[in-house]
Amino acid sequence: MTRTTPPRPVDVAALFPALAAHRRTATRLHPRPGTAKADESSVGGPLLWPADEPWPVCTAVHTKGRGHRLSDVRLLRRVHDEARGRALTPQELRLLDGMTRGRHAPELRDEDPVPLLAVAQLHTRDVPDLVGPEGHDLLQVLWCPFEAHGPDRTIDVRLVWRRSADVGAVLAPQPEPQVVGREACVPTACVVHPEQVVEYEYLGLLDEELQDAIDAWEESLDDDDDDDDDDEGEYGEGDDDGDSGTSVSYATYEEYEAAMAAAAEPETVDYRSDLSIAPGWKVGGFASWHLTDPAPVDCASCGTPMPPLLTVAGVECDGASHSWIPVEDRDAADDPRVIDPVGVYLGRGLLRVHTCPADPDHPHRLSFQ
Repeated sequence: MTRTTPPRPVDVAALFPALAAHRRTATRLHPRPGTAKADESSVGGPLLWPADEPWPVCTAVHTKGRGHRLSDVRLLRRVHDEARGRALTPQELRLLDGMTRGRHAPELRDEDPVPLLAVAQLHTRDVPDLVGPEGHDLLQVLWCPFEAHGPDRTIDVRLVWRRSADVGAVLAPQPEPQVVGREACVPTACVVHPEQVVEYEYLGLLDEELQDAIDAWEESLDDDDDDDDDDEGEYGEGDDDGDSGTSVSYATYEEYEAAMAAAAEPETVDYRSDLSIAPGWKVGGFASWHLTDPAPVDCASCGTPMPPLLTVAGVECDGASHSWIPVEDRDAADDPRVIDPVGVYLGRGLLRVHTCPADPDHPHRLSFQ
């Protein structure tokens, strides 16, 4: 099934023509739980990995035998998914009670190599905003599922670009770590439904004059809402100007509430939440800096500003970004498989992988929100 982002509530580019210089496309991946084949784009699925090529491993020294069993994480999610809409059975509860954090691989030393975990595989044929080294049409993303690497004590992400046509026999079975540091480092196997959308740069990075214009426009919307509220009397009764056809009153507050719900007034439109940057897993587009001040992400090799290649999000959307829910999912907007399809939560909910546009072979960088 395709996924279709609804039109934005307002044509912000028409309101502010200067935004044309701050426009960029992004491809929303719309991952949803499902089983993909090794030659398909996916999140948390099998990789088109050559049988004669070694699988990447983590060689950093950190705790590797203590955490959660990878098999337990997947079983836990399956049990809860199958029990949706009903209470867990006694058997299921006993099963979940045994899924505790502990030293599940005591034979593993901190310095031993462990397989990286497959996170995503994306083909340029599916993802129009995916750009890598010339002649390469496939991106594979892996990471070590322990947030304990480097001076920032964060996750170690590996990017592998390849030519899919060069892959012969595919490695099977594919190696996986026995133990993971956190359940939220494990992606649920998902198929993807790529969709290209238009984004506009984060408000705090626009020039001051444009920021002020957008702020003033948003304040005018709030003023209009306040004026509408002031026009209502008790139980929503409007001022009677002598036209008996324009005044409506309600016998009870419950009647007023029901009428207001039926009216389905549009929600307040906000540049940050509704018009600027799409939520969820995506390729390309702009970075949001909603939790911290904007910070430069420049290439350590050449100093070129690095846009986000891949955004890994804790949720597909939240209350503030509800307007971005695909049309096909509107009737299931409270379904965890729509709101949190992947089960990954890094940093404070958002991980971005940035690559150098001048040379994709330069080391990538990470940023978190």
